[in-house]
Amino acid sequence: MIIYGVVVLAACLLAGMFVGELLGVLVGVESNVGGVGFAMLLLIFVTDRLRKRGKFAPLSEQGVLFWSAMYVPIVIAMAAIQNVVAAVAGGPVALTAGVGATLLSAALVPVLSRIGGRADPLPPSTEVD
Repeated sequence: MIIYGVVVLAACLLAGMFVGELLGVLVGVESNVGGVGFAMLLLIFVTDRLRKRGKFAPLSEQGVLFWSAMYVPIVIAMAAIQNVVAAVAGGPVALTAGVGATLLSAALVPVLSRIGGRADPLPPSTEVD
């Protein structure tokens, strides 16, 4: 069942990469524009929807959780292969989008931190010697 979670993850990655390539073509840049980001958003929406419908077994969720632990190294590796020079040379649209997304994200941090109520603190951890 764990493999089904990996299948969902792979399908979202392929769909996100396709959207990123398509967006790159539409913008006129010979590069993938946000494919990994689209893949992660799609993964969040798909898994949430499957969970709400009761069609995402806990074991399948383990396949996604395994790769979520690998998310940062994967994103760093994928970002390293992006053709940033071509994106910047493509015009100010890429720079404007990047700066705009960064500023918007920074502005939304206080707003998002207010969502939800205060949670109870975690119980103290017990160390086993």
